[in-house]
Amino acid sequence: MTDRLKGCVVVFDEDIREDDAEPLMAAIAQLRGVLSIQPSIRTADDWMIRERVRRELTEKLCEVLRP
Repeated sequence: MTDRLKGCVVVFDEDIREDDAEPLMAAIAQLRGVLSIQPSIRTADDWMIRERVRRELTEKLCEVLRP
């Protein structure tokens, strides 16, 4: 027996402007079975999380490269 999906999440490879995303969201909305689409707006929390992850990765990379 296969699992049933209640939805899918689409993540862009980089943040894009809301007006640039509108054609993509309109295209997805035209697919059969799509009930709704809700954009996710970038916030200051997102920026802080990205910076922390970047710092952690940099530290780990430095540990690997240090003799």
